[in-house]
Amino acid sequence: MSAPSREEESEANRLLEEAASSWEEEVAYEAGEKILVADLEFDRVDDGSAPPPFSWKKLWLFTGPGFLMSIAFLDPGNLEGDLQAGAIAGYSLLWLLMWATFMGLLIQLLSARVGVATGRHLAELCRDEYPNWARLVLWFMAELALIGADIQEVIGSAIAIQILSRGFFPLWAGVLITASDCFFFLFLENYGVRKLEAAFAVLIAVMGLSFAWMFGDAQPNREELLMGILVPRLGSKTIRQAVGVVGCVIMPHNVFLHSALVQSRKVDPKKIGRVQEALNYYSIESSAALAVSFMINLFVTTVFAKGFYGTKQADSIGLVNAGQYLEEKYGGGVFPILYIWGIGLLAAGQSSTITGTYAGQFIMGGFLNLRLKKWLRALITRSFAIVPTIIVAIVFNRSEGSLDVLNEWLNVLQSMQIPFALIPLLTLVSKEQIMGTFRVGPVLEISSFLR
Repeated sequence: MSAPSREEESEANRLLEEAASSWEEEVAYEAGEKILVADLEFDRVDDGSAPPPFSWKKLWLFTGPGFLMSIAFLDPGNLEGDLQAGAIAGYSLLWLLMWATFMGLLIQLLSARVGVATGRHLAELCRDEYPNWARLVLWFMAELALIGADIQEVIGSAIAIQILSRGFFPLWAGVLITASDCFFFLFLENYGVRKLEAAFAVLIAVMGLSFAWMFGDAQPNREELLMGILVPRLGSKTIRQAVGVVGCVIMPHNVFLHSALVQSRKVDPKKIGRVQEALNYYSIESSAALAVSFMINLFVTTVFAKGFYGTKQADSIGLVNAGQYLEEKYGGGVFPILYIWGIGLLAAGQSSTITGTYAGQFIMGGFLNLRLKKWLRALITRSFAIVPTIIVAIVFNRSEGSLDVLNEWLNVLQSMQIPFALIPLLTLVSKEQIMGTFRVGPVLEISSFLR
């Protein structure tokens, strides 16, 4: 029998690779989807042990995942927590907002560390490292937190659509319109990760400009603003708002999301220098992204603190009627503040529902190891949240207060779900057999848990 030819061998190898790939585990990004970050001059002498020198061009190439992650700090649930904290507690919880954002940054940096150092995201690692019962509990809690966040995001978008259409679209119609954004997400994703990141950058810019405009119109007291940031104060009447601030800033599903987003760049986990380089750049862009999110949250809190703290409307103001109260307080102007609020709220809702779809795919795929087509995963993930959201829109839309109370308690729910994301993260990031030289020390692990 004659030996197989070179062409036959290459064809056999190709078929073996295809067969192997069909049995591969679920991954965050396929190899062809990842962005190549190359340094040709350094690569010639690179032994993988030291990170390359800093490069602004490389920082630009690594910029993106942190800003997608920061959307969870800017969703309608956050805006609800911001406006109620401002209206009920005035400037007194700004220090908590700042430190909660900083705490959120530390957690997100640990999440990115896990994703870059292992080449796998948190849900995948939980699937392999925990017994089946614990894996299913963690998956259920992550899905529960995601559904709670998605209800706020979709309802927030629906309220914005109602405002901008001057009441033409009822709340349930806004919910259905917002639900279709998963198809917009799939459309953008087909054009590559960078196009998707650019779309989110535009939405963040819209939020920033809208709420900065409101901040300029309201002209909050600068001295009280600085005192609120620098001097910690917490009264018995503001405990629920304080818990809500923490819960709406630290989103459990976001911990899973960021560990997957960082894998959109091609980084070899076996090269210590390249991993350290990626972590350095991700630390810079995540810090910048959360600094922007903090400023936007601060704008919203201070606008409502200036306008409504100590007034009879303070206890009744919420996401549903906030635009109406703003218009009554600050007037119409050249461009009515009601519509500025509506545009910012719509950008927050649309961007956060799309990232929620993204997070849902990674959570479900990672915990359950589902290899499904992207459109099917997006449809399943969106259905998980849309069905309860439509029920909420119908049942709770009988009065303004009912939706606002629901949003408050959903923020508290997020706070209760934090340990189910944080404990696995801190456990895994401290294991040397998983993280290698990039495991965190006990001091950072304990301090992150205590925070």
